[in-house]
Amino acid sequence: MKYRPDDTIAALATPPGKGAIAIIRLSGSRAHAIGVQLTGVEPEARRALLCEFRDETGDPVDRGLLLYFPGPRSYTGEDIVELHGHGGTVVSDMLLASALRLGARAAEPGEFTLRAFLNDKLDLTQA
Repeated sequence: MKYRPDDTIAALATPPGKGAIAIIRLSGSRAHAIGVQLTGVEPEARRALLCEFRDETGDPVDRGLLLYFPGPRSYTGEDIVELHGHGGTVVSDMLLASALRLGARAAEPGEFTLRAFLNDKLDLTQA
């Protein structure tokens, strides 16, 4: 895995199609801006906000919870945005694809944890 700290990464943080809730997680310098574009809402730090999720063209996709964890007080040490929407694959695939089209890139396996380790949020035994 090649670590690119300037990239904003995005991934499905829950097992695909297995539960009632699907979480799309973003981390990096553009996470906040992409989250605002996907919701049309300015998130409050560490507060769950019920809002409408939209694709990159503004069309509604789902309704769910938006969470924002500003860095450095987050799991990765970077800005993190989470979109908690309905489970299944259709909605989560649409939201993830929209996040990627808005400038995030798909996270490599373990990349959120790698960023946490490199930003001194985890030690080697925790990682």
